[in-house]
Amino acid sequence: MIDTYSFESPVGVLTLCADKNAVTRISFTPDAVCGVSGRGGSHSDILHEAYTQLCEYFEGKRRNFQIPVEMSGTPFQKSVWQALCEIPYGETRSYKDIAVRIGNPLAVRAVGQANNRNPIMIIVPCHRVIGSNGALTGYACGLGIKEYLLELEKK
Repeated sequence: MIDTYSFESPVGVLTLCADKNAVTRISFTPDAVCGVSGRGGSHSDILHEAYTQLCEYFEGKRRNFQIPVEMSGTPFQKSVWQALCEIPYGETRSYKDIAVRIGNPLAVRAVGQANNRNPIMIIVPCHRVIGSNGALTGYACGLGIKEYLLELEKK
């Protein structure tokens, strides 16, 4: 059974999803009504911990997440998402850097597509991927949110 919790964050309403073992999705929910959903308001320890760690991240108190995640995707997507997790807090990498990192230097566009399908935003930091020229490019939640997250990490 998947448990969910939505809350107002500095980037808007985030919806967290988790099973009893891991976070399975974090999504931005524009124009959503903030509130609790799931099993009668009783949330898993994983979901509560994910919420706590995200709050600490937004307060500038957390640089690394210590929460299990379970991501559904192709082996290629999972290799990209793993590479994203290796980007240090406050740093960025280009799509080409990620393609090279996963051993497929010609897969720049495919890396972009995998980045766009990242099911666990922020914890799996797809916002840290930028264009080769240093420009902010592509972010499923909008470039304003990407810019906010990068600025948060510069502080």
